[in-house]
Amino acid sequence: MKISVVGTGYVGLVSGACFSEVGIEVTCIDKDLKKIEQLNNNIVSIYEQGLENIVSRNKEKGRLHFTNDLASSLKDCEVIFIAVGTPPDEDGSADLSHVLNVAREIGRNINDYILVATKSTVPVGTSDMVRKAVKEELDKRGVKIDFDVASNPEFLKEGAAVNDFLRPDRIIVGTNSDKAKKVMQRLYKPFTLNGHPIIFMDILSSEMTKYAANAILATKISFINDMANLCEIVGANINMVRKGIGSDSRIGNKFIYPGTGYGGSCFPKDVKALIKTASGFNYDMQVLKAVEKVNNEQKSILFRKINKYYNGNLKGKKIAVWGLSFKPMTDDMREAPSLVIIDKLLEAGVDIWAYDPAAMDEAKRTLGDKINYADDPFDALIDADCLVIPTEWPEFRFPNFKVIKKLLKEPLIFDGRNIYDIEEMKERGFTYFCIGIDTTKD
Repeated sequence: MKISVVGTGYVGLVSGACFSEVGIEVTCIDKDLKKIEQLNNNIVSIYEQGLENIVSRNKEKGRLHFTNDLASSLKDCEVIFIAVGTPPDEDGSADLSHVLNVAREIGRNINDYILVATKSTVPVGTSDMVRKAVKEELDKRGVKIDFDVASNPEFLKEGAAVNDFLRPDRIIVGTNSDKAKKVMQRLYKPFTLNGHPIIFMDILSSEMTKYAANAILATKISFINDMANLCEIVGANINMVRKGIGSDSRIGNKFIYPGTGYGGSCFPKDVKALIKTASGFNYDMQVLKAVEKVNNEQKSILFRKINKYYNGNLKGKKIAVWGLSFKPMTDDMREAPSLVIIDKLLEAGVDIWAYDPAAMDEAKRTLGDKINYADDPFDALIDADCLVIPTEWPEFRFPNFKVIKKLLKEPLIFDGRNIYDIEEMKERGFTYFCIGIDTTKD
């Protein structure tokens, strides 16, 4: 079976590489010539565990190809996935220009039946727009070529995307065509042999499922952060509360860890897009508006704690920051809480030294010379007034506290992810602040 994937960003590259891993011949297309050249030289710019090995292995076996020529990739192609970006417009709606441009290019170049599948995260109704765009180009050519459109949203977690694709919780396909359904069943058969379900539904429901999934996860995060803030005020312990509610099977223990808010390429963008979609139908998404508001405020919580501790006198302080990516196991800094914290600290006149296991290059592109970059986590601590932890990378969980204490001007830590034990930190002589617990009381 031969397929094509348009877009070699996070979703497109992971999808294309993983399809090739099960024996499918895949051509990945991107207009960025530099990116294609790098991929043809086994250079993967995306930080994702296992991805580089899969790319190089399947390129070597001749199952994975990279090109900027969409037309040439269509020969004998049964499915072409659209996996290009849908960045938010200023009003929060998803920018579909890249998706529709690809659809038009497909319409200009197909000569045989093909299934066009949208894998980009797109608002409800986009597949119909894709169908019309392909049809318009066929009409301009004066030809009648059969094609189908399907919605096949991705549910990949950054940092675990390869495993998520190869061992999916579920595969969602939206289509109104029996022919398209059979094609997708054949395509995904290697992924369903171990019992992973493929769920077919209408296209509109499929498109909505993706947004609904991200929206409810974002809601859980904002809810637990709201509860954490209340716990800290009234004297309760959010860690205990989290364990108590997480043991309820109706609630579960995932996505109820307090912190500095969600970021990344999906949750912020998709929550905004869903709110905007609803407003287009004169419906007010009141819960999601609250989710967004809580999250935006939560990103400043560490700064508020730091500012309060120093009574607003931050100018000239040196602060070490551990963790820049929006979550561990990725170099993605899009909408990262660390950026909000850093911006506020810089405005207050703070000198920042930062370290991240994977996102240093991305940080340099994003922040430039606004901050200083340490070669390792302990270099960042030398003569720093305090340590701030926005991202819970595994290597930060069991550091050498004796060294930390020796390097800092005073043993002071602001932990945005509650990775340390409060009593243990007190025994070690640290002043320790975290989320959802008043650590100043005895």
